[in-house]
Amino acid sequence: MKQEDFLKERSGNTCELSGSTNDLVVYEVPFSNKSNDINAILITKKCLDQIEKRGEPDSAFWEKILPMSMWSEIPAVQVVSWRMLNRFRNESWAAGALDMIYLEDDVLEWAKASGDHLNDGSIQLHKDSNGNILQNGDTVTLIKDLDVKGSSLNAKIGTAVRNIRLVHDNHEQIEGKVAGQMIVILTKFVKKQ
Repeated sequence: MKQEDFLKERSGNTCELSGSTNDLVVYEVPFSNKSNDINAILITKKCLDQIEKRGEPDSAFWEKILPMSMWSEIPAVQVVSWRMLNRFRNESWAAGALDMIYLEDDVLEWAKASGDHLNDGSIQLHKDSNGNILQNGDTVTLIKDLDVKGSSLNAKIGTAVRNIRLVHDNHEQIEGKVAGQMIVILTKFVKKQ
């Protein structure tokens, strides 16, 4: 049986977190020491975007579903629930749920492997000068003339930079080609097209 078919049957063709039936995708829960159907869950696209930090965290959305999903018998669902609760741990509803959740030792070890519980729970997103969220592959326009360090290149205001790449360890930087040269650009100097 294919993985997606197995997950659809296991979940009753619903999101294993929210119970929704729209836009379902398979999500391989990372940092497991095994690779099989047991480490994957069926979730909605919205859940996936929030889990993978591709959008603003929606506390009201998660407050409705995490206190229920954390009681799932499926370890992968427990892991994702625990990780998401930790992202909102500064809110009373999540702190209360974290006090109640119980995970077997091996499941807790898997959940902690992401390291999400060690930071302050906030998510740093790449945003342009207007506050729009940037994604890999977006096209942006420069809003200021920029001198490129180590080069005689001067990137002019209004220059379109296509197919940008996000700098993973710095939410204030993106990479893109200007005049055939790959450069690093501060997000505060671009606007999304």
